[in-house]
Amino acid sequence: MLDYDEVLGDIRSRVLLILTYLASLGCLVWTLHDAKLGELKDDLATMDWWWLGLAVVADIAVYCWQALRWRMVLRPVEPVSFRQAVSAIYIGLFANEVLPFRAGEILRCYLVSRWTKLPFSVAISSFLIERIFDGIWLCLCLLLAIRLLRVHHHIGWLVRGGYIVGLVVLAGAALLALAVFLRQKTRALFSGDGWQRHLRVLIDDLNLIGHSRYLYFAFLQSLPYLLLQVVPIYAALQAYKFDESPGFDPSLGVAFALMVILRLGSVVPQAPGNLGLFQFLTKEALQRMFHVAPAEAARFSLVLWGTVTLPLLVAGFFALMVTERKLFDLKRAAEDHASEMVKNRLT
Repeated sequence: MLDYDEVLGDIRSRVLLILTYLASLGCLVWTLHDAKLGELKDDLATMDWWWLGLAVVADIAVYCWQALRWRMVLRPVEPVSFRQAVSAIYIGLFANEVLPFRAGEILRCYLVSRWTKLPFSVAISSFLIERIFDGIWLCLCLLLAIRLLRVHHHIGWLVRGGYIVGLVVLAGAALLALAVFLRQKTRALFSGDGWQRHLRVLIDDLNLIGHSRYLYFAFLQSLPYLLLQVVPIYAALQAYKFDESPGFDPSLGVAFALMVILRLGSVVPQAPGNLGLFQFLTKEALQRMFHVAPAEAARFSLVLWGTVTLPLLVAGFFALMVTERKLFDLKRAAEDHASEMVKNRLT
């Protein structure tokens, strides 16, 4: 028998996917329409490859640090080895680069639950905790960038978006605090069916993770995890020769501002690998905030995207090969597992 709700949901997903792809394509076309792409070959030939190598190594190290933090979040529930955490993260990153809507986040949670005795729902909750921690530190970094670099004078719409992200983060942090310290009272507030049942399951899982001193250590680890992401951007800026922008100083402050802007932009649904929006935000920031020549800013956006994306594709591909599974098979298994988990927990 035809399930109209399922069909309608599938249509909505397809429409959202098409609109997302069109928006990302529009951003890419707008960014590159005056980029003088014929000069990109010369740009690559004059780059400092030692700095570029540092950018690649730093980019890989960022997610090794994330693996350490993830293990800390999960430690009170189930020990996860560093190898398991790194493998799951890199396979998830690989999926994010080739699949829409950051499907890799669900996939990495599924893999860790499959390799250990960790419940899948708890793995999902750990991912949400990571995002809350990242959001708190990112909002603080945004405030610092506003104060030191006065970015609100140049890209005010992005700053306003950051405030919206901050409100969402505060809501998530409040839910985590209530789940940890007032679990029973919080559950009682959501005693209904439907989405309230899902929320009760989430509250239980957050409570399971939250009563541990390791959670505070994980929160502190989130700051260096965020700041480490400045290093590959800074190294890429040093590697690239901004010959058309003689007054531009590719300093740590520029790299820090770019990191904040790109992380805020990653919140928005977009094409795989952040393609399109990544280039748009990079160009807009360099052009409007730091007065880099438009064509040069556009070409550098491609260089930076390749620098922080290709290493993840390679590392994720090899991690996937070790599992001897196909990506789409794992994605389908993760989705089926998630659906089954919801049915079991809600019946």
